[in-house]
Amino acid sequence: MTADAYQRRRQDLMHFIGDGIAILTTARHQMRNGDVLFQFRPDSDFYYLTHFSEPEAVAVFIPGGKAGEFLLFCREKDAAKEQWDGRRAGLEGAVSDYGADQAFPIDQLQQKLPELLDNRDKVYTMMGRYPEFDSELLDCINTVRRKRRCGARAPGEYVDVRHILHEMRIIKKKDEIKIMRSAAKLSAAAHRRAMQFTQPGKFEYQVQAEMECEFRLGGSKYNAYPSIVAGGANACILHYLENSCELHDGDLLLIDAGAEVDCYAADITRTFPVNGKYSGEQKALYEIVLAAQKAALNEVKPNNRVVEYHTAAVQVLTEGLVDIGLLDGEINELIETQAYQPFYMHRTGHWLGMDVHDVGDYKIDEQWRILEQGMVLTVEPGLYISAANDIDPKWHNIGIRIEDDVHVTRQGNEVLTKDVPKEINEIEELMARK
Repeated sequence: MTADAYQRRRQDLMHFIGDGIAILTTARHQMRNGDVLFQFRPDSDFYYLTHFSEPEAVAVFIPGGKAGEFLLFCREKDAAKEQWDGRRAGLEGAVSDYGADQAFPIDQLQQKLPELLDNRDKVYTMMGRYPEFDSELLDCINTVRRKRRCGARAPGEYVDVRHILHEMRIIKKKDEIKIMRSAAKLSAAAHRRAMQFTQPGKFEYQVQAEMECEFRLGGSKYNAYPSIVAGGANACILHYLENSCELHDGDLLLIDAGAEVDCYAADITRTFPVNGKYSGEQKALYEIVLAAQKAALNEVKPNNRVVEYHTAAVQVLTEGLVDIGLLDGEINELIETQAYQPFYMHRTGHWLGMDVHDVGDYKIDEQWRILEQGMVLTVEPGLYISAANDIDPKWHNIGIRIEDDVHVTRQGNEVLTKDVPKEINEIEELMARK
């Protein structure tokens, strides 16, 4: 992503805020345990505008500001601390490398911010996202109020900047799609590697290690989210994260994992047999889910509403459940009463971008949103048949999900994750070439 791309985003934001002021902080560095910190990942909205990846930073955007329109408060250079904790951009780097008009030490925020707030009608911020920073910001606003006898005027309106930013983020530009293609391609290679590595006797965490090795070797420093590697009955747990069980002959393995590249996520799920061959029941359920995904993909195109691909998937899943005897009744009535929910309890997808469950409204004025060119979403129907007394044991503990990342194009869609096989014969052939 070029510096010009971030500059354009900042200009777009300032067009919206007019005579106001926007103030965004990055994420806080969180303690893991003892004196060990979690690996830091910047706040997505903050990074979207600044490309600045260090902790302890605040960005201020002031259209027409005398001191500059983009000000960055960050850590100063400090040779001793950098020897322990890593290099810092410092104030000069914030200007030369990240495009700030001016940079100030982060510990001067409380001193400088009241001056910047003075005589601005509106403050655009992420109120409620980081409560500690909310308190710091309110202290600065109150400092301006206390100076009203000297002619100072504090902002009188507070606006959540996220609505503006998230509408910007939901439509991906060409350079964003390019990065997402890279994340998808790398993630696809990792899923193929997992298929070829898997066999009875391996453990879920060993398969996870193979995948994440591929992520790192391919240039991704981070997962887009914690990997789900769920064998057998574990696949019926939607957000299974233990990844600790041995894989058994005759079971399926569901993997939901993706790499992050430059803070953009991929999100892929595949379900395949541990021994390389689907059983009859596994194949029957898998074919239903695959047909549902294909039906849903056909509905991902401009001018369709975002609900339509979920509706298409539910239709096929319900018909399939009736065909194999897990549901009984008239199709439309079963859909209306959501009789499928014990076996399919989630939506068919979500927005994808800098966050794996990316930002953006799904409804506007109580109407499902219309799909537009540049949107990216996942398409991920599934079936989860947990053991129960009223279900034939041959179906017990089979969990299947098939998920792809899809870019809405001018004429239809582009499946970014098409490099991972999902047809039964293709998966079996790939697994045979261990």
